[in-house]
Amino acid sequence: MSGLQGLAQENIWFDKSRYDEAERCFYEGANGIPQTSQVKTALQGSKGHTRASKPRERKSSQNASKSEDQSELVSRLKSLELDNKNLHRVVDDLRATLSKLESRMATLEKTQAPATKGVTVIKAAPVQKPKVEEHNGADDEDDDIDLFGSDEEDEEAERIKAERVKEYSQRKAKKPALIAKSSILLDVKPWDDETDMSKLEECVRSVQMDGLLWGASKLVPVGYGIKKLQINCVVEDDKVGTDILEEEITQFEDYVQSVDIAAFNKI
Repeated sequence: MSGLQGLAQENIWFDKSRYDEAERCFYEGANGIPQTSQVKTALQGSKGHTRASKPRERKSSQNASKSEDQSELVSRLKSLELDNKNLHRVVDDLRATLSKLESRMATLEKTQAPATKGVTVIKAAPVQKPKVEEHNGADDEDDDIDLFGSDEEDEEAERIKAERVKEYSQRKAKKPALIAKSSILLDVKPWDDETDMSKLEECVRSVQMDGLLWGASKLVPVGYGIKKLQINCVVEDDKVGTDILEEEITQFEDYVQSVDIAAFNKI
C-alpha cells in the first residue's frame, strides 16, 4: 500500500504512448503518408469529452433562438388578426351603407314610375276676358272736372311761391356782400439821379380814389446812383383798375418816367 500511495503522489503520464502515436500520425499526415486507424481511435479517445460538450451548447443556443423566433411570429400573427378583424368591420359597414342606398334608390324609382305614367296632358282652358262696361268718355271727363276748385289751387300756389321768393331775397340782402380786393406792388421810376424821390413819393400818394389804400414804400437802387420807388397799395377790383392807377401816377411828368407792376395778388 505504501508503494501505491507513493505512485499516486508522483506525477506519472500514463497515456504517453497514446499521445506519441498521435503525434507520429500527425507528422506522417503532414508529410503525405496516409493515416492508420489507430490514430483515429487515439484521437477519438482524447477528444471525446470536448465533442460531447459542444453539441449541448449548440442545442441550448438553438433552443433560445427558436423560442425568440416563435415569440416574434406569435406577435405578428396577433397583429395580423387584429388588422383582419378591422378590415372585416369596415367591409361590413360598407356593405350596410350600400344596401341602404340600394333600398332608397329602389323606393325612389318605384315612386317616380307611377307618377310619370299618370301624367296626362291637360289642355289649358281659354281665359275668359272680363267684360268691360262701355261708357262714354265724355261723361267720365265731365264727372272729374271741378269748375271752381282749380282756380283756387292755382292762386294758393302762386301766393306761397311769392312768399318764399320774398323770404329768400330778404335773407340774401342781410348777408354782407363779399368785396374782391387785390394787393399791387408798383415800381415808379424817376428820370435821373437828380430827381427828388421824396417829392415823387408825395405825388404818388396824392392820388386818391374810392377803393384805393396806399401802403408801405421803399427806395430800391437801380444803377448809376438812380433809385426807384417801390410802393404797395390795396385796391377794390370793382372800383379801381391798374390802368387808371398808371394814368394817374404818370400825370406827374416832372418826376415820373414810368410805372410798372412788380406784383399782383388777389386778397
